[in-house]
Amino acid sequence: MGEAAARATVAELEEYRGELTRYCYRMLGSYAEAQDAVQEALVRAWRNAERFEGRSSLRSWVYRIVTNVCLDALASGKRRALPMDLSAPADGATPPGAPADTVLWVEPLPGGDPGVAVAAAESVRLAFVATLQHLPAKQRATLILRDVLGFSAREVAELHGSTVASINSALQRARATLADRREQAGGTGSPAPEGARRVLAERYATAFSRYDMEELTMLLHVDATLSLPPYTQWMRGVTDIQSWLTGPAIGCRGSRLVPTVANGSPAFGQYRPRTDGTGYEPWALQVVEFSGNRISNITAFRDTTRLFPLFDLPDRLGEDDDLGVPA
Repeated sequence: MGEAAARATVAELEEYRGELTRYCYRMLGSYAEAQDAVQEALVRAWRNAERFEGRSSLRSWVYRIVTNVCLDALASGKRRALPMDLSAPADGATPPGAPADTVLWVEPLPGGDPGVAVAAAESVRLAFVATLQHLPAKQRATLILRDVLGFSAREVAELHGSTVASINSALQRARATLADRREQAGGTGSPAPEGARRVLAERYATAFSRYDMEELTMLLHVDATLSLPPYTQWMRGVTDIQSWLTGPAIGCRGSRLVPTVANGSPAFGQYRPRTDGTGYEPWALQVVEFSGNRISNITAFRDTTRLFPLFDLPDRLGEDDDLGVPA
């Protein structure tokens, strides 16, 4: 490959950064780690661009590089998780205790288009990404490459340096594990279409800002979950979620919600009223997921210092700021 062709290849590689980041996020469960993995993979690809001989597509070639970077990162065997992976559901009236800061948490992914096809949106949902973490690393890569990204069995075999039969076997095992995990978690029904998600999100934001428990109860699926990383505590069911909101979390009354997007779903920066009455302080990034015509999961990430800048959320709201849903 000549120098001009190598430069063209480098430019083309950069165009894959977005989809590679989403792939690495599914593999690693962390947006920051995904960004690092993609940067490392692209540097390796750029350095070796002149050696690319075109025996496979450029996309397959760079995916082979980035997959190896992810497999190296996963070699320690540590698995990211959500609270429901670590404990049984708790009574909503119970305070959460101390944060489990030593746990590697599945993190939210900034952005994504809530209007994309349902299948694509489901593949970056927090629950799906957390379930992927239960798969061995190579099975995880195989399932994502085949079922999410549409690579052929032969392409994945070449990427792994394996055989088609081996890849098909790994895919069957991965699918069986995911099905088993979904059954254990207790699915709440089919995914909600984009229009329903948007309407439900708007109704949820208004109800939460007004702290209207009757409306919130109507919006929640009977088996909805609420989790609070970095606390291991989580709740399942309308009764316990309402007990939490009217008990230990009563300080959230009067919050303002600023809309954003996480994991392809509507999300909100939650700002709680300051105790001195001088506006609102960052409290949680709420990622809201839907099933059918109800809310199925709310994950409230409390690490606002790190997450709010990633989602372009302000570091505080004043009394007169008009960014959130009014109470």
